[in-house]
Amino acid sequence: MNHRTCSSGVALVLLTAAIVPSSRAWDYEGHRMVNELALASLPADFPAFVRAPAAAERIAFLSGEPDRWRNASDLPLRHENNPNHYLDLEQLDWAGLDLASLSPLRYEFALQFAAGREAHAARFPRIDPAKNAEHTREWPGFLPWTITESFERLKSAFSYLRAFQESGGTPAEIANAQANIIFFMGVMGHYVGDGAQPLHVTVQHNGWVGANPHGYTTDPKFHAWIDGGFIAKAGITFDQLAPRARTARLLATTPQPGERDAMFTEVMRYLRAQNERVVPLYQLEKAGKLRADGSPGSFAGREFIGEQLLRGGEMLGSIWLTAWRTAPADQYLLGQLARRSAAAPVAK
Repeated sequence: MNHRTCSSGVALVLLTAAIVPSSRAWDYEGHRMVNELALASLPADFPAFVRAPAAAERIAFLSGEPDRWRNASDLPLRHENNPNHYLDLEQLDWAGLDLASLSPLRYEFALQFAAGREAHAARFPRIDPAKNAEHTREWPGFLPWTITESFERLKSAFSYLRAFQESGGTPAEIANAQANIIFFMGVMGHYVGDGAQPLHVTVQHNGWVGANPHGYTTDPKFHAWIDGGFIAKAGITFDQLAPRARTARLLATTPQPGERDAMFTEVMRYLRAQNERVVPLYQLEKAGKLRADGSPGSFAGREFIGEQLLRGGEMLGSIWLTAWRTAPADQYLLGQLARRSAAAPVAK
């Protein structure tokens, strides 16, 4: 997680932040609340099967799945999975990239970033191989690509569910398609929730690093405190936040001039908006409003964290809604089902 600066001297000061393994965004309880708030945001006409108690519970449970993958010790999974949880926004600036030029395609972006990193090498801190066991420190993270790809998977699942429902799918096929949708919704929620944690889109993720004229905390445990310690101590719960859940909205699906993918653009705007909350978060800590001990002003800390969870739930619900509403007809599957129906023996 990184911030905006082009000075090579500042970049070298940020070395510690660049090589420290990224912390998790929200503990399970926080991620679960984001998914539950997203479910609460959906309109009444959203497919009812996702609200069945067992399905809703599974969607909430799956909010923690990508962090469970992070518990594994095997290098291939850690190498692939861990950078999906964050985006070091400042490194995009260091590499000379902006939203207008950024590719929404993961591997095209990797080429863009590698070229930018090489062209502006003085802006980047040296990577210590001894602290890069996962071979991920060369990259700024892939969070917006992970969210956008998850949206496309969910949209595809809604497409083939509709084909099965309307063109002769078996009960088992329909049930399996619904189970896939539940899985995609739940797992996607983790990454959207990651984006709602401001410390997952900044180099200032484990305490302030580099120039610190305002005297913000440098405690490396700050991230963990925001992820779950404060939530637990302050007693923030879904029941408290549910009455404030925002209604999901249909997101843009047609790129505007200068855009290459509408959903990717929506996701990047969401992440940049959370990045703007980094300094206010540190200001709250400095003012003693994130102690969760009942001290004067602590309500401001509760309100800030609650607002971030609500933002995550609203964005997640909006992505789910957009995937459902914009899912196109699965022409290939419809053709297969038509041929299967034609070949079926006629009942006598």
